[in-house]
Amino acid sequence: MTRVRAVADLAFSGRFRVLAVVLFVFMAFNALVRLGLAFYNGDAGLLVPWKLLPAMAIGLAFDVAVAACVLAPLAVLIAFSRGSGRVLTWVLGAVLLLLSVLMVFVGFAEFTFWNEFASRFNFIAVDYLIYTNEVIGNLRESYHLPLLLSAVGAASLAVWALMMRRVRPLLRRAVLPWRATLVAASIWVVTPMLALTAAEARHKEFSANAQLNELAGNGYFDFWHAFWANTIDYDRFYKTLPRQRAVRELALEMGGHAKEITLSQRPNERDIVAEAPRKPLNVVLVSIESFSAEFMRAFGNQQALTPNMDQLAREGLLFTQMYATGTRTVRGLEALTLSVPPTPGHSIVKRPNNDQLFTVGEVFKTLGYEPMYLYGGYSYFDNMNAFFSGNGYTVIDRAALKPGEIHFENIWGVADEDLFTLTLRELDKRHAAGTKFFAHVMTTSNHRPFTYPAQRIDIPSRSGREGGVKYSDWAIGQFMAQARARPWFDDTVFVLVADHTHKGRGRQELPIENYHIPCIVYAPAHIAPRRVETIASQIDVAPTLLGLLNVSYKSKFFGHDILREGQHHPRALMANYQTVGYYESGRMVELKPNARFRVVDAASGRAMPMDGLSRHLLDEAISYYQLAAEAFRLGDLRHGNRTAAAR
Repeated sequence: MTRVRAVADLAFSGRFRVLAVVLFVFMAFNALVRLGLAFYNGDAGLLVPWKLLPAMAIGLAFDVAVAACVLAPLAVLIAFSRGSGRVLTWVLGAVLLLLSVLMVFVGFAEFTFWNEFASRFNFIAVDYLIYTNEVIGNLRESYHLPLLLSAVGAASLAVWALMMRRVRPLLRRAVLPWRATLVAASIWVVTPMLALTAAEARHKEFSANAQLNELAGNGYFDFWHAFWANTIDYDRFYKTLPRQRAVRELALEMGGHAKEITLSQRPNERDIVAEAPRKPLNVVLVSIESFSAEFMRAFGNQQALTPNMDQLAREGLLFTQMYATGTRTVRGLEALTLSVPPTPGHSIVKRPNNDQLFTVGEVFKTLGYEPMYLYGGYSYFDNMNAFFSGNGYTVIDRAALKPGEIHFENIWGVADEDLFTLTLRELDKRHAAGTKFFAHVMTTSNHRPFTYPAQRIDIPSRSGREGGVKYSDWAIGQFMAQARARPWFDDTVFVLVADHTHKGRGRQELPIENYHIPCIVYAPAHIAPRRVETIASQIDVAPTLLGLLNVSYKSKFFGHDILREGQHHPRALMANYQTVGYYESGRMVELKPNARFRVVDAASGRAMPMDGLSRHLLDEAISYYQLAAEAFRLGDLRHGNRTAAAR
């Protein structure tokens, strides 16, 4: 203990005492940010001392680890400034001003990020560094940017002035002897390595409350952790089963029998044989931005935000227990296109080697259809263009619209009505040419800053989420009304499904209500109205659609037909960044890095006993994610022989 104290005394001796001031200010500021986020979160249950104090203490440890990285270069600067303190004062003053701006800017950024995702920085924040045009544009359109930057500047100057008031006198202290200086500087250089070795992201997961765990984090640490860990090797970091056991579990899950299990090493590869003649209908799949089930009257909402979607729900096939696989658009696109579980890390849409995969578009292409992807923004965003074009889709985005054809646009894209006008134009062309089409349409309007053309609905533009929802519904109503007048309407199946919900907050890691989305299949000439109460996942949409059309094909999908296999084994798969989940029988299996797992009550988040049911669900969950990750890694999700794929 005496030796530790001696080391600490040396590390803060002479001019190195400046580092104590910077350390104190850095830690105090981050503690204030943590407290501010706790109040901003709006959950009074987090503010009780026995919950908040542990989060503050764990957060303090992360703050120290990050501070060590900040202080090391300052220590080197002090060590090699041997002359009078005047020059060092100017140089260090400039450095501390930059540090003050960084601290305050990151603090403000954490609040805006929390408002959107209810999380400290994660790999979404890393992604946003790539798409700076969209992110800066979104900030400009969502917030009063001059006021915000002025506040950042004023707060930065206040923090800097506070530090410099204490730093200036310390820089007039005598310079330590060279030996003592080098030892002190060496302590500061070594400290970050020790601190970062000891700090692990899992240390903040001290409770069953996901929001409390996020408060215990540190924005800087979480950002760099996400930067280095945004692609995760499932077999290395997650709980696995012996491969043959995983194969057996998944084969049984997908309706196989004991005899078949010994023959197939890829249970997701199976022949789907229709029991009736194929229906050669066009398909329009609309994935709607951030459209939670709770917005609709069909699910209990009384705000009358979605009259058009509710009418389609009454007149079509409504899946009442459909769940998104993730919290971002690319996860929804991945699930709807590839029918694959949301393996940890990035969506496959954003990964390398994601071309020539077995997609629902590929199945339709073998049947003579033209698969299309239509997007209201610029499709380079989130790698959409590369993914869809690399998988045989015709990609059409806002660049296909002339300025006079755009009624309204914001940083994310054109208004949904303009996207649907473009869609109708392109579908009319295909019909006139005698080409069957499978069109996947991705909307953008229901996204912050929630702006849209005036005089469309009774909620003014830029008023908030409700306006974005109601405008999206209005645009869908206009689209369907115009489509009904087309000669191809009676021969077309429309699928309307959200890409994800609008929610990020939740007391548990994977709150089931945050993944509940609507899914409607509408084809009045071919599909009778009814409600399907089966629990299902976005990965089941493509197989169910192909089942409704009586398509026989050699499948590589991990999803199943909700109306057939799904009736016997209802379940849903979902993910939140590095945690992947499996929902069945009222329980949620959570799989996390370092082979950690939990089985919890899906409604309350309460830990469930590891009884026979929990162990069975755990094995099923592992088999899905382990074999899906393996299939992508080994290239087994590629489409193979096109001529034999569908019939």
